[in-house]
Amino acid sequence: MSTGSDAILTRMMALHPKIIDLVLDRVWRLLDALDNPQDRLPPVIHIAGTNGKGSTQAMIRAGLEAAGHRVHAYTSPHLARFHERIRLAGDLISEDHLTDILDRCYAANDGAPITYFEITTVAALLAFAETPADFALLEVGLGGRLDATNVVARPRLCAITPVDLDHQQYLGDTLAQIAAEKAGILKRGVPCVVAPQHDAALDAIEAQAARVGAPLIVAGQHWHGTEEHGRLVFQDETGLLDLPLPSLPGPHQVINAGTALAALRALGLDEAACAAALTRADWPARMQRLRSGRWAERAAPAELWLDGGHNPAAGQAVAATLARMPGRPTHLVCGMLSTKDIDGFMAPLAGVAQSLTAIAIPDEAAALPAADIAAAATRAGLAATTAPDLDTALDGITSHSPNGRILICGSLYLAGHVLRTG
Repeated sequence: MSTGSDAILTRMMALHPKIIDLVLDRVWRLLDALDNPQDRLPPVIHIAGTNGKGSTQAMIRAGLEAAGHRVHAYTSPHLARFHERIRLAGDLISEDHLTDILDRCYAANDGAPITYFEITTVAALLAFAETPADFALLEVGLGGRLDATNVVARPRLCAITPVDLDHQQYLGDTLAQIAAEKAGILKRGVPCVVAPQHDAALDAIEAQAARVGAPLIVAGQHWHGTEEHGRLVFQDETGLLDLPLPSLPGPHQVINAGTALAALRALGLDEAACAAALTRADWPARMQRLRSGRWAERAAPAELWLDGGHNPAAGQAVAATLARMPGRPTHLVCGMLSTKDIDGFMAPLAGVAQSLTAIAIPDEAAALPAADIAAAATRAGLAATTAPDLDTALDGITSHSPNGRILICGSLYLAGHVLRTG
């Protein structure tokens, strides 16, 4: 059902410049027209990185809320509804409130060119400035240095999750170049928690920190987070924590949890809040088990899982998670965007899945044709076929592997389709 906010968001699409050029001029102009809401925010925690930003943010938010704090959170993209991007003092923004701030931003922009992400980020900042809270969590959309979220003069804390290859057309072809863009969020005197990184990425982050005078809290140097005997053991200069494993499944979530814990410790939170960060965090489409609804019923009695990861590092994370699950034959249903490194995503999956059924993401202009996905899966060594839609894909798998495990994967846009329609 279309809403008032849907109509305004559609109008905002028409303001998009002819090309996406990563500059902040359009954002600064609109912020100035709205009396600079970025200067009226509660203490900001700014999170950049390639993978794990959303999961890390969800854990930080869970920890802060467990300690009694009211927390704003901004994330992207959304899965089912735009409202998921803006959380005000703990709750998703209401339809009436969203419509109001979008209207105000659209009017203040006065028809000037601006990207959809830029104007909606400004809308989130406006809502944050006008709603009391104790913290505001900002997740970078793309890169960092020239991202629309990078307008807060002095955050309380920054964090950089693992950096890997993605969005090379905007950020550069090497890990060092990409990490330098991510490290563009660093500010003088503002501490930054750094997740485990490839050497080239860490070198770039440390070089930028030295340039601007930002103290780093680096994994492997200042903190350690490891899984030991079914627990998460975290240690930093404050001491040792013996905590439950994250409720979000997968060994990669131990890395995200460590990053979140290092951030919470830097903010002075206690062990109870740190434990809550791990056990209370909820983040859809990250190895999410679908137990009810249309698609789960269609797949039954097979297990149905959903993951939105879409780059080589995400493929490795999915493969590592599947490898640790109880033994069942695993079958993939995959849809991807044409802008992604499909061969890099597929390569780790051949060893953990019995088959892959390729589909085109519904109603998505940049969707890769199913035949191209199947060809990449075949190159990776997976037994691959195509299906015209998700129903047909699930039916085909359950007909020959009714008690298996099915993972729908390859894109947050496909994940969003599943959650909206299931």
